Amino acid sequence: MSSSETPLTAEVHTALEIAKRGCDELIVERDFAQKLARSQSTGQPLRIKLGLDPTAPDIHLGHTVVLNKMRQLQDLGHTVIFLIGDFTSTIGDPSGRNSTRPPLTPEQVKDNAKTYYDQAHLVLDPSRTEVRYNSEWCDQLGSRGMIQLASRYTVARMMERDDFTKRFQSHTPISVHEFLYPLLQGYDSVQLKADLELGGTDQKFNLLVGRELQKEYGQEQQCILTMPLLVGTDGVEKMSKSKGNYIGITESANSMFGKLMSISDTLMWSYYELLSFKSLDEIAGLRQQIENGTNPRDVKVALAQEIITRFHSAQAADEALRDFEARFRHGEIPQDLPEISVNGAPLGIVKLLREAGLAQSNSEANRSIDQGGVRVDGTRIEDKGLALEAGTYVVQVGKRRFAKVTVN
Repeated sequence: MSSSETPLTAEVHTALEIAKRGCDELIVERDFAQKLARSQSTGQPLRIKLGLDPTAPDIHLGHTVVLNKMRQLQDLGHTVIFLIGDFTSTIGDPSGRNSTRPPLTPEQVKDNAKTYYDQAHLVLDPSRTEVRYNSEWCDQLGSRGMIQLASRYTVARMMERDDFTKRFQSHTPISVHEFLYPLLQGYDSVQLKADLELGGTDQKFNLLVGRELQKEYGQEQQCILTMPLLVGTDGVEKMSKSKGNYIGITESANSMFGKLMSISDTLMWSYYELLSFKSLDEIAGLRQQIENGTNPRDVKVALAQEIITRFHSAQAADEALRDFEARFRHGEIPQDLPEISVNGAPLGIVKLLREAGLAQSNSEANRSIDQGGVRVDGTRIEDKGLALEAGTYVVQVGKRRFAKVTVN
């Protein structure tokens, strides 16, 4: 330790371990430890930033991985800044993409941002959260300011970004405006004077740009903490609404419970580490219980109940468990069926499944029927040519998708 460094107390070491739990990378750990030590000695909280573009109206559990980390740091006494990228959303983030992402209109961004604000507060403490919108300063840049900002970063550095490099080598178009996205995200850190910025592993390049721009503007550089991307319920792709493998934090308790119980026993441990508030020692104890003979299903139930209690209530979690057991242990139909109306009687079963949202495509509907997973009013359907007359039916696909469908 150099003479200019602040000694690290036991409390600082504890805070550092809390910050690092479940993270993919902390850049630069030594610098962040010094920031924590300085904060403790001066009583000045760190400014911790998370930026989210409201590209969809709802937040899912994948988003809460970084929100949970923000809450942990918030509980340590630091200031968390929930930055809504209402300006950058109109550009489109190219991170991890092999093509240009269509930008959102200002109207779409405004609508989505309304629900982002409310839903984020299901995780963060509203009384200790600074909510900002990057249009506050980006709108003020103007043409001259944008050119001055662009002069502080080189094309060579920008092309170090993996997805830009791959697209360039494969002759896939890269629009000039896409270079502006990481610059503006980095400029957010300058404006907010961030000490630490959080993001998913796919955001690492953008976060590093923030460090460089702070240096250019004569500020102390922020540290970076990246979190793993939560794998969706399919066990393959990262959680995403577009892939249909997500669990929304405002979904019904029963829907959340069913989806959480559908994940594999192996994936469950990643969910525990990234989503649960249990300590690492407690999670290790659960692993040991399974090795000693406990049914993994019971451990998964505990995870589902913890998450549902967080976003609904303990009572809702208990009711969701009872409903789940009634459906899958005793074959009962849930009471709160979604009610859907479709037109075109008599309507073919394949088209009905698709239009009712119980299958994403005709091929998926056909596959579900072939596998014996489709029931109408409790009767298994084997005839893919079946047409339903006008009326109301209870339709089931697989073990957990039900709907009361009215055919008109």
